[in-house]
Amino acid sequence: MKKLISMGLTLAMILSLAACGGSGSKTEENKETKTENTSSEQTDMEYVKEKGTLVVGITDFEPMDYKDENDEWIGFDADMAKAFAESLGVDVEFVEIDWDNKIMELDGKTIDCVWNGMTLTDEVTSSMECSNAYCNNAQVVIVPADKKDQYQDADSISGLTFAVESESAGEAAISDLGINYTSVKSQADALMEVAAGTSDAAVIDSLMAAAMVGEGTGYENLAYTFGLNSEEYGVGFRKGSDLAKALNDFFSSSYADGSMMECAEKYGVQAALIEQ
Repeated sequence: MKKLISMGLTLAMILSLAACGGSGSKTEENKETKTENTSSEQTDMEYVKEKGTLVVGITDFEPMDYKDENDEWIGFDADMAKAFAESLGVDVEFVEIDWDNKIMELDGKTIDCVWNGMTLTDEVTSSMECSNAYCNNAQVVIVPADKKDQYQDADSISGLTFAVESESAGEAAISDLGINYTSVKSQADALMEVAAGTSDAAVIDSLMAAAMVGEGTGYENLAYTFGLNSEEYGVGFRKGSDLAKALNDFFSSSYADGSMMECAEKYGVQAALIEQ
């Protein structure tokens, strides 16, 4: 009898330990699931504030993003990005990107937004969470100044070879016309191609053309002739990001208090600014 009682107690202890072990495993699984869910539910705003930095993807594009004599990024977009980051309580970091990789860079979280005079095309708005439009723009034709009078409409440029920024609105505009072109890394490179004579013409943003082409600029021997379209600039975040709404609110308050217009006047883009 004692032997039977002893065996019964031993079996009870084994079952008890197994039950405890099973409960512990389940608890650990629940903890892991909860951690995963918490991580997946983190918003972009929380992500940026947690790391303390808003990483902004840009290219060298005067007057929107370019470096001063101290090698610091300035420009209308750069200054507004600094002010937006400050409103979030985080630092700002500017990272030069290949323009045709902008969506991949954004989705891979190497950057948090694309803020670089970006045209709100169908591709952009379908791939990113975009801010409201904040500047008007157009794609304009750039040619040597001494040939400007020869090229005043789409028919006159049909035989030219163009340099355009890869995956840009300029590339789309010239491609739609069926004109021969070479893709380059940036709009600045497109200007250099024309200045060097390796391309007959370029298509760049009108705001960049006003700052970099013609008398008193680095490209005095180039001129812009006519526009191919009209478009609007916006800022792109990851799809579903709550930072887009935060930026829209920031744009609205900055326009209302005059600081957005003051920044636009500093860089000569006030005529293009869209009311917020």
